[in-house]
Amino acid sequence: MKIIGTGSALPEHIVTNEMLAGFLDTSDNWITTRTGIRTRRLLSTETLRELALEAARKAITSSGLRPEDIDYLICSNVANSYVSPSLGSIILGQLGCSCPTFDMNGACAGLVYSLDVADAFLKAKNMKNILVVAAEQPSRFCNWHDRATSVLFGDGAAALVVTQGEGFKDFRLTGNTHTEVMYYKREMQRTPYDRVEEKTEPLVMNGREVFRLAVESCIDDVDTLLERNGMTGDDIDLYLLHQANMRIIECIREHLAQPKEKFPTNIQKYGNTSSASVGILIDELSRAGELKEGQTVMLSTFGGGFVTAAAILEWSDINYAK
Repeated sequence: MKIIGTGSALPEHIVTNEMLAGFLDTSDNWITTRTGIRTRRLLSTETLRELALEAARKAITSSGLRPEDIDYLICSNVANSYVSPSLGSIILGQLGCSCPTFDMNGACAGLVYSLDVADAFLKAKNMKNILVVAAEQPSRFCNWHDRATSVLFGDGAAALVVTQGEGFKDFRLTGNTHTEVMYYKREMQRTPYDRVEEKTEPLVMNGREVFRLAVESCIDDVDTLLERNGMTGDDIDLYLLHQANMRIIECIREHLAQPKEKFPTNIQKYGNTSSASVGILIDELSRAGELKEGQTVMLSTFGGGFVTAAAILEWSDINYAK
């Protein structure tokens, strides 16, 4: 499987750390030193569906395909205003695609989870082209009076078109139950027979435990993939990690003893955009010419659950002038 098209979309509204300090007990220095985040994009006049559509259209255009050439749409999404139908179903017709679709909730690891599923579909089914969309609005999960969580997130969408061919070399996915470390519970409709009281809450996160699990799990994923493929850290040209926290990225980089230029980031501009983060980074780097033909790339992501997903691929150039 290889990537032949990329796209991304972000809200227009930019929120700086100084703006947050206007109503939270925080400061630009407090946020930046702990997270690396300086600004984030938040939904204001747009909807998540509009972002998903924009990213998907860009990805299809850059692939040189037509919407009717897409054989499957996989949409990575933790939550949006619709529980049913799926976000994939909502954008399918507006894209002009006529194919099966479903939503994948792999938390912040959802894009790489979706790519792993796409790889299996391309191998096992009579398919050629799959569109993977990651569209997230984690800003709507937070208590905006809680500085521990609300300063971390931004909204955004990314999309990749993948097809049969040589590109992805290996995947590693993991899952463990650590629900108490990070969770978000939405209110369900009650029935006359419901006798279980459930407390609904905005995002709850144990920052120290998330940090520890993220660093340990990502290092384990990366080390395992390198060993399994007879590689060392030096054999990877670029490490594209989930953009959750600059200190997490630095810990992983220091473990691998690799230079900073191998770890491009955009968290300082966009915050944590959940499963869209790595896709947005891929799209930006590819369009800027910083992802080059033949480069070996490591993807590594983690999310609530606790889940992780990593992959090694060889990059093929995309002609955005099409």
